[in-house]
Amino acid sequence: MKKDLISVKDLTLNDIKELFKLTDKLKKNKAAFNKVLAGKSLALIFQKPSNRTRVSFEVGMFQLGGYSICLGPDEINLGVRESISDVAKTLSRYVDGIVLRTFAHSNVIEMARSADIPVINGLSDFSHPCQALADIFTIKENIKSKDITLAYVGDGNNVCNSLLFAAAKLGINMNVATPLGYEPDKAVFEEAMDIAQAGQTQIQLFKDARDAVKLADVLYTDVWASMGQEGEVEKRKAVFKDYQINSGLVKLAKHGAKIMHCLPAHRGQEITNEVIDCKYSIVFDQAENRMHVQKAILIKLLKR
Repeated sequence: MKKDLISVKDLTLNDIKELFKLTDKLKKNKAAFNKVLAGKSLALIFQKPSNRTRVSFEVGMFQLGGYSICLGPDEINLGVRESISDVAKTLSRYVDGIVLRTFAHSNVIEMARSADIPVINGLSDFSHPCQALADIFTIKENIKSKDITLAYVGDGNNVCNSLLFAAAKLGINMNVATPLGYEPDKAVFEEAMDIAQAGQTQIQLFKDARDAVKLADVLYTDVWASMGQEGEVEKRKAVFKDYQINSGLVKLAKHGAKIMHCLPAHRGQEITNEVIDCKYSIVFDQAENRMHVQKAILIKLLKR
């Protein structure tokens, strides 16, 4: 792996396979790794609220024998009270790694460029690599078939971008259904298509959610309005009303298709209660696997 984890795009297939192999070991035998990062420290810089990202990194670092410190927007006010470069250089003298959860993807790039220590993208407006890696690990864990189709329904956001790269690299077919104007990043989609075609899998874009989910093995969605888009909530409710994962849409997928959501979920909007709570839902498996995958990432980056 490279020094930093900024995007799934930067990972080779071998990088991902090694991460997943280590994740499997970590999940099965937590005690065997409880001192592997002893003496190591991690700074968590959060410009956005966090539940899964913060808890999974903090607890994961603790389980590996290390220490973490969380720095919210009031502590740093990144780029306003102090430049990103100065923060990166200062923290490089104190800690062994940085997780940055921010708005602009350029912030993560600048942090990594200025820091002498590994920087992990905990979420940006363009990419959410830890989420996508945990999601694909969860799919592989639950579906043993080599021919898997993932249907993503909703906003072509940062999660969708990262899933496209991850699915393409690991040979998973991916159908994306979004309203006009809400597609995933064009460059990401085209590059993912090229990677997929080289591996004899397919990446496809649909406008009709019903077409995207037909015979899919996995149905995945995310919120219609992400953090920072609160002013667009009512508009997006109207735009995305036909992109809800409900029982009618699930019936078009393969029988027993797995249900996924990266959380937090706005129940009754992008997904209904009966679907997210059904016996085929692996939503909380993927939430748990965030910690296991991130522990593998921490070991790979901090224990060099």
